[in-house]
Amino acid sequence: MPLANGIYYFAHEEENWARPAVVLLHGAGGNHLFWPPEIRHLPGQRIYALDLPGHGKSNGVGRQSVSEYAEAVLGFMDALKLRKAVFVGHSMGGAIALWLGIHRPARTLGLGLLATAPRLRVAPSLLEDTSNPVTAPLAVKTLVEWAFSPSAQERLKELAAKRLAEVRPSVLHGDFLACASYDETALLGRVKAPTLILCGTDDRMTPVFLSQAMRERIRGAMFHTIEGAGHMLMLEQPLVAARLLDVFLKTIDYRPGELLTV
Repeated sequence: MPLANGIYYFAHEEENWARPAVVLLHGAGGNHLFWPPEIRHLPGQRIYALDLPGHGKSNGVGRQSVSEYAEAVLGFMDALKLRKAVFVGHSMGGAIALWLGIHRPARTLGLGLLATAPRLRVAPSLLEDTSNPVTAPLAVKTLVEWAFSPSAQERLKELAAKRLAEVRPSVLHGDFLACASYDETALLGRVKAPTLILCGTDDRMTPVFLSQAMRERIRGAMFHTIEGAGHMLMLEQPLVAARLLDVFLKTIDYRPGELLTV
């Protein structure tokens, strides 16, 4: 996996210029592996799955605002001379995608918003526990308990816990600060790009009613619930999530050759 603007990324069908660039943005404390192979290797699609700054194998430190993460994503695109992309984000990554759709519409071909909302509330206990390396493992344990449906396989929870434990507590704390200060509710009507909204019916962190409210404010948005999935819907139901995303991506109006000259 290469680096671009200090961001480590996985690429699938990178030379498939007939398809738009699809940039996958993980959630708080995550990395590109929180996107299952079914999505990272989506047949016929040009996929870039990023490790956000300070996460996974990316350089530098994490950020403490959604806008700062969004600007880092644009820096990644500039490094690869990508003028536009479809931004697909989960949870905090969805907030980053939504910010780009609202504030950088000229760079946005489409939005995939998974288990996210225009305002992300963070439990005070998560902010408190991640502020201290000693209590950070408690935050990871809580996060995993809340993020999966009751029917989720234990191996998925164990793997998620292992990956979350690998991120520095300061980065995870910064991610939660970014989420807690994020609120684009008043600007949802500015989204003009084609939008897909996905939510698990068992999501306790960003419940279905939040996704339904987004659909009502974003004109023409496609909306689907995934039965029996929790906040980590793409890990619990990867085939369903991949199929819905693939159908959406095939509706995107794209003109090959739209590169950015820098």
